[in-house]
Amino acid sequence: MVEGSMTQGAGQGPEVERTATLRDFRVPAYVHETGPYAQSPHPGDVVPPSDEAHPEGYTPTQRDLPVINRGDTVQVTVDPASVPAPQPARGQGPLYVVGDVHGYLDELVAALQEQGLIDSAGQWCAGTARLWFLGDFTDRGPDGIGVIDLVMRLSAEAAAAGGYCKALMGNHELLLLGAKRFGDTPVNSGAGTATFQAAWLLNGGQKTDMDRLQDHHLQWMARLDAVEEVDGHLLLHSDTTAYLDYGRSIEEVNDTVRETLTRNDADEVWDLFRKFTKRFSFRDEGGAAAVRSLLDTYGGTRVVHGHSPIPYLLGEVGSEDDEDDTGPVVAGPHVYADGLAIAMDGGVTMAGKLLVRKLPLGV
Repeated sequence: MVEGSMTQGAGQGPEVERTATLRDFRVPAYVHETGPYAQSPHPGDVVPPSDEAHPEGYTPTQRDLPVINRGDTVQVTVDPASVPAPQPARGQGPLYVVGDVHGYLDELVAALQEQGLIDSAGQWCAGTARLWFLGDFTDRGPDGIGVIDLVMRLSAEAAAAGGYCKALMGNHELLLLGAKRFGDTPVNSGAGTATFQAAWLLNGGQKTDMDRLQDHHLQWMARLDAVEEVDGHLLLHSDTTAYLDYGRSIEEVNDTVRETLTRNDADEVWDLFRKFTKRFSFRDEGGAAAVRSLLDTYGGTRVVHGHSPIPYLLGEVGSEDDEDDTGPVVAGPHVYADGLAIAMDGGVTMAGKLLVRKLPLGV
């Protein structure tokens, strides 16, 4: 299979292009709610190998593991306090960020309680604190809708207390929106045809989430911002420069994303999804320059992102066939790209850690 185009075997006739469906894919175990996904590294979404540029017309329909343990990977230890961030304005509480949750509601509740943001009853107890989720609330884990419900409730409770709880658009929000809106409608992937439904299932879509998905969840996801700058931190979901394709200011990017979703064109939404699925732009040689291109355009002194699990960024996971099932060790956020980037996806779907941290780090 080559990204949505199916080729007949030798001697069986010419190549025939048709719409990819679920049975065309080898669906991983973590797609099923009862499967052993919690102990298996996930593929880091459907992305091309990280040692190759994204080909023209790349479409995320083929499940590829990122290439890691590369000799040219730049590993630089940076003191988190070495890149100072502006302090919050008077009257504002401390700033916290949350990495990818992917349906792990219990782990999220525990991490928020550990940081003193919610109490034993799950209610907001942090007063004027500010909390940002970096996207990817659903898929792979058992209760994505429960995660969204919690974030929506905390948003109201935090606002009433003088703080706030806000969220960014991740590629899995786009994927779930697309699967609900367009289902098996063929989309132009640039390399054949594909469907949102097949891609959603391939990436850990849970039937229980789809069954419980309601209009107010869809409306909430469709209104999420893609980029924000807070206290000198440029908050993104994906570690990619693809945001530059959608505007030269934060406001323009967010407006463009919302307008794209409002037009409800399957091909346009698919293109948005595939660009938000790109990753590793900040990781290797030239990574710091890529971060600076975003900071120079949108402001801020440091990028904070989710999307790419820290074990992949550090080269601590070989493949999903590894026999060692102890899970990666993630102590906290990963600071890299000359100290200009902070990765917040601790790899909870691969028995890593769901990260909730106060910014600036080390303060």
